[in-house]
Amino acid sequence: MNKNILILCTGNSCRSQMADGYLKEFAPKGATIFSAGIETHGVNPRAIEIMKEDGIDISLNTSNHIDEYADVVFDYIITVCDNAQERCPYFPSNAFKFHYNFPDPAKATGTEAEIKSSFKSTRDLIKVYCKEFNSAYL
Repeated sequence: MNKNILILCTGNSCRSQMADGYLKEFAPKGATIFSAGIETHGVNPRAIEIMKEDGIDISLNTSNHIDEYADVVFDYIITVCDNAQERCPYFPSNAFKFHYNFPDPAKATGTEAEIKSSFKSTRDLIKVYCKEFNSAYL
């Protein structure tokens, strides 16, 4: 089952990177996972840390711009924030499109423990979503 899946977010730094890590973990062999942003902000160190706590290493991931994948034929496109869904330039595709607006942990404020809690909460939501997506569509 060769499926190409694009996970799209604003800066390709947190939420899309977490979803990338989980889908790569859960998806069957033959599925290729891509993640991109409508901008590139680099992979957030806190996202790397919180994923590592759950046994997923995204430390070698890169922050990619959607234009890099203009020639890829996608089966599924998942937007993980409202901003990306609203601002995404026209991306010609016959892919099935999915959207879920996950909270942005990069915007969390407070103590380090409170910020970490925000990252963990978003990570856990994304993990459940990715498991369910995998079960339903892959």
